[in-house]
Amino acid sequence: MEFRTRWLRLSMTVGLILVLGLGAAGVLFAGGAGEEEEKSSLINVGIVNLPPEESGYRQANVEDMNNVFSKANGYDAKQTNTGDNSEQIAAAKGYIRDGVDYLLISAANASGWDDTLKSAKDAGIKVILFDRAIDTDESNFQAALLSDMAYEGNTAVEWVLNNVSNPINLILIRGQLGSAAEIGRSKAVLDAEKAGKLKIVADGTGGDSWSLEEARKVVEAAIAAGKDFNVIYAENDGMAQGAVQALDAAGITHGRNGKVKVIGFDFNRFALRNVQAGYWDADMQCNPRQAAEISKWIKSGNLPSGIIYQKELLFTTDKITDQDIENWGINADPGKGVVTK
Repeated sequence: MEFRTRWLRLSMTVGLILVLGLGAAGVLFAGGAGEEEEKSSLINVGIVNLPPEESGYRQANVEDMNNVFSKANGYDAKQTNTGDNSEQIAAAKGYIRDGVDYLLISAANASGWDDTLKSAKDAGIKVILFDRAIDTDESNFQAALLSDMAYEGNTAVEWVLNNVSNPINLILIRGQLGSAAEIGRSKAVLDAEKAGKLKIVADGTGGDSWSLEEARKVVEAAIAAGKDFNVIYAENDGMAQGAVQALDAAGITHGRNGKVKVIGFDFNRFALRNVQAGYWDADMQCNPRQAAEISKWIKSGNLPSGIIYQKELLFTTDKITDQDIENWGINADPGKGVVTK
């Protein structure tokens, strides 16, 4: 009798352990399945972009992409950030091998992408370009939401021609050579020189990183060489800042009522405050916020075809308002009346 009782107790204990064990296993299995189901329900996106250190514009652009293409918004996204075109292409090929649903690209250089884009197309991956154009046939990508760099350059140069006293002697400070931004913004200046409307007295670059320091050196070299100039055309705000540092160090006046007119690009709020204060004269917008519109295309399942350009603005000392800076500026606002040197 005692043996039967012990055997019954042992059987019940083993049974309970098995039930609890299977229950726990069931919970673990269910959790794993849930995670897999959640992952499979996400839209897979590979993003090839430039590094945030490149400029204030790129910092805002990278953050915008990360914020919009998040798990909370239904995406499983990875972003690669490099200013090296070959590294960008390698990253894009990696995303193609991974079988992403969408491949988003802002290219460091406009050329060299044909084979990669064709591979994505053959794999059934939708390619969307953002910010910068790529020199390829439009059949190699689904859509492109771009800044119209030629429009930016033409608008900025038109302002120069209408607001700088003749003869116009200009220092051109280019961004990364061969990038869509540099090509578009520089072409307008080069065309104006060919047409006899202005003279480029110094032509330099901030390099691949659009460097403030390199831009300052371009202007310092022009001053040291005794160049006579009355306008700085810097292809981003950081380089405009470096150029103005060189002017200040040499005691050359600039901005409102100064000898040298200064125009930058990108709409960083520090730059717009400099324009508002008359420390600079003008700034041309390059809108970094493409992510929300691209996400809208993807979620709707109705992707456009071809190139769509963003509307962009130019603000000048005599017209800019606090509301403009709040609505259109990017990155931190130093505050009204604060000049960033």
